[in-house]
Amino acid sequence: MFYEPGKTPHNLPHDPFKACVVPRPIGWISTVDKQGRPNLAPYSFFNAVNGNPPMVMFSSGGSIDSLANARETGEFIAAVAPRAMLREINLCSAPLPPHEDEFDHAGLTKEPAKTVRAHRIKGVPIHMECKVFQIVDLPGGNPERPNGMVIGTVTGLHIDDAIIRDGKVDVTLFEPLARLGYHEYASVTETFTVRREDFW
Repeated sequence: MFYEPGKTPHNLPHDPFKACVVPRPIGWISTVDKQGRPNLAPYSFFNAVNGNPPMVMFSSGGSIDSLANARETGEFIAAVAPRAMLREINLCSAPLPPHEDEFDHAGLTKEPAKTVRAHRIKGVPIHMECKVFQIVDLPGGNPERPNGMVIGTVTGLHIDDAIIRDGKVDVTLFEPLARLGYHEYASVTETFTVRREDFW
């Protein structure tokens, strides 16, 4: 099949685009507004974009609180969530009013960060504290719910000692969640090693 997004129909029951870019890691984005009120939301448009300095991004397609808070404060935290917390992640995707606390709604405990004002999430093994490097406005959405990509420089990295094995982060010890297409998810339960020079 072939179609031109936005121009020609794909003629499938559901939009296939998100099912073609998989798996997408889920960034659990923690922010606060200028008044210090917390917000916590999952984003599957999330990834690392640079290694030195370490940088990550998340892209907001109409969920305004995380984007607005990052724009206002210049800070956010990206957490990498374990499979065991799928229920809590799902609860944080509820369309709550800005004054309602997703931490409370999902039964989560806040923990302090070291370089930003946003909160870490108790029980999550990886947190990346970030300062906003750039916000890129994206097409689509509407003036009240704009689309945007937030790029942040990692200023602090928390890693639970329990997921470090032989000096390396072992993701199979917490099974990070990823988003697939439609309502499908995956988690990393098995890895394999390939060196580039194995094929040279």
